[in-house]
Amino acid sequence: DLDWLGIKPHREEHQSKRTARYEDVAGALRAAGRLYACYETPDELDRRRKRQLARGLPPVYDRAGLKLTDEDRARLEAEGRKPHWRFRLDGRVVEWTDLIRGPQHIDTTGLSDPVLVRGDGSFLYTYTSVVDDIDFGITHVIRGEDHVVNTAVQIEMTEALGGNVPAYAHHSLLTGADGKGLSKRLGSLSIASLRESGLEAMAVVSHAALIGTSDSIHPYADYDELVEGFDLGKLSRAPARFDEAELRQLNAKLLHHLPWDAVKDRLGYGTEQFWMAVRGNIEVLADAEGWSRITTGEITPVVAEADRDFISTARDALPLEPWGADTWKTWTDAVKGASGRKGKGLFMPLRLALTGLDHGPELANLLPLIGREKAVERLG
Repeated sequence: DLDWLGIKPHREEHQSKRTARYEDVAGALRAAGRLYACYETPDELDRRRKRQLARGLPPVYDRAGLKLTDEDRARLEAEGRKPHWRFRLDGRVVEWTDLIRGPQHIDTTGLSDPVLVRGDGSFLYTYTSVVDDIDFGITHVIRGEDHVVNTAVQIEMTEALGGNVPAYAHHSLLTGADGKGLSKRLGSLSIASLRESGLEAMAVVSHAALIGTSDSIHPYADYDELVEGFDLGKLSRAPARFDEAELRQLNAKLLHHLPWDAVKDRLGYGTEQFWMAVRGNIEVLADAEGWSRITTGEITPVVAEADRDFISTARDALPLEPWGADTWKTWTDAVKGASGRKGKGLFMPLRLALTGLDHGPELANLLPLIGREKAVERLG
């Protein structure tokens, strides 16, 4: 999916191959007194939270693990309990300037010390992502606003490990066009599903870059143009609304301006003349196939009984080939003079007979693609 979008990672890492690194860092945190063992079961923690809430207290972990003696730990482990490990927060106000939300401050006194290592020895993402960010020199972390509190915790962790705190940007969560959460109604929405529906990668990228900003939604030609105009500060704190109909309109705008060289390999048929004639009338690239059938295949002409004599007159007035850009005007001027028709009464019956449809690309561009032989047959 990322490759289709044109996003190339600078490097590829697998957390599954970094277990030894995570264990080393956890050991350093234990030695520094920042990681401590806890032995409560999930049920015990749940009952404790309920008691706190019943007393009107915040459901914050009481750091019982810090009070355990060596004898207590030995007894608990003899019972078969395996420790999970919590990071001891400083209990202070953590401040940072968010690139979207502006100045932020979170008092970690009101937060539970986060579990970094489970009882089975596996690591939580809250921990591994911080180690990775430090090791890989990550400078910016951009994510949803539901992670704002996590950021305060991860800033404390980063500082405890002696790392450089990255810049953070927390964007609003995406909703549907009606303002309801996407996850509840559009669970199937994914980059893969958008690709499979025939959308252009740059249309998806353009929409993603502009949704939630005050800028008008328009297609970018490439990443260079996008990057030049992109500014995180333009993102609104209000929920961004995703409207697939808007995305499809954006996709159509993009296709309407794509040159032949950008599509010929993917299209696999037609000519530049064909593409320039039909591109303004398609929403996704696959729509071009329908116009290819109309210009080169078989159709069912639509001729109303009241138009039969008019269509015969039009057929007899068809000029000889070769045909070019002026053929349509030359022909319709002649038909107008012979029939006395004009406007919609002149053009719509010709469109219906030549294409079988009441809409489509300019017939001045389609007629040379259809050719005289097929035109005579359809007007017959």
